[in-house]
Amino acid sequence: MFSYRHAFHAANHADVIKHATLVQILDYFNQKDAPYWVIDAHAGAGIYDLTDEWASKNSEHESGLDRLLGTTPPPVIAHYLDIIEQFNPDGTARFYPGSPWFALSLLRQKDRLRLFELHPTEFKNLGTNIAALAPEQQKKIQIFERDGFTGLKAVLPPPSRRAVTIIDPSYEDKTDYRKTLACLQEALKRFPTGCYLIWYPLVQRREAAEMVRALERLQDVNWLNASLTVHKPARDGLGLHGSGIFVVNPPWTLEKSLANTLPWLAKTLAQDKFATFTLRSHEVKKQQIQRAQKRSPSRK
Repeated sequence: MFSYRHAFHAANHADVIKHATLVQILDYFNQKDAPYWVIDAHAGAGIYDLTDEWASKNSEHESGLDRLLGTTPPPVIAHYLDIIEQFNPDGTARFYPGSPWFALSLLRQKDRLRLFELHPTEFKNLGTNIAALAPEQQKKIQIFERDGFTGLKAVLPPPSRRAVTIIDPSYEDKTDYRKTLACLQEALKRFPTGCYLIWYPLVQRREAAEMVRALERLQDVNWLNASLTVHKPARDGLGLHGSGIFVVNPPWTLEKSLANTLPWLAKTLAQDKFATFTLRSHEVKKQQIQRAQKRSPSRK
């Protein structure tokens, strides 16, 4: 897993759907005065220079972020682009924020950010990038050089009892699919009312399809599952032809926002005529949720 560096893929089509969704969720959380945490199980370096050798090797931003620039996007994407512009005051699109930096741009002074990163180089880069922030921003952050799959146990439930948790491993190791599902199930036992955002790749791998089916079979939780396909799967079975976002306990406004956004994204990011999207949701009755929460053990 130490071969993986997110800089190779920064600002690609998968980042677009993931981060645009995250922005919408945090906007919703900011509507209430109560503080909350953002917890990122796979934080990466935090922010990426799209001109450096890592990002330039594949230039995946050309099929993602670059296609959005200069367009007239729907509100969800417009807000996403506004945040990216904050990191590029010279008008370029050189620096791309990862999930931690998108969160920082929206967190209030009373909110907190908890970051896990196991890759030694990425952890070092994350620390360097945090050190360059203003002191008031640094006070919000705590970082852990450990596996986020297991590290989440130590921070759930948060003292605020409000949190957005991001689980987005690379999935280069096929066991990540099983670990993601197990991690979410354990997190829901400890903190059933939390909002969880799980990113997953659309690849021709049995484990990927099985994980999504298992997520959609989760009992006693509300969920929303959005996917974006940008091209036809390759004949050799390799490569990423799209990605999805599975949100547990989503804001009630999110489904409508994505329903208005995904058709535009599918058209704008399309690489062939097979580009498309899906949007599915499940809502359980309030009484079922209350029964599930009563069965859940408290944090030990």
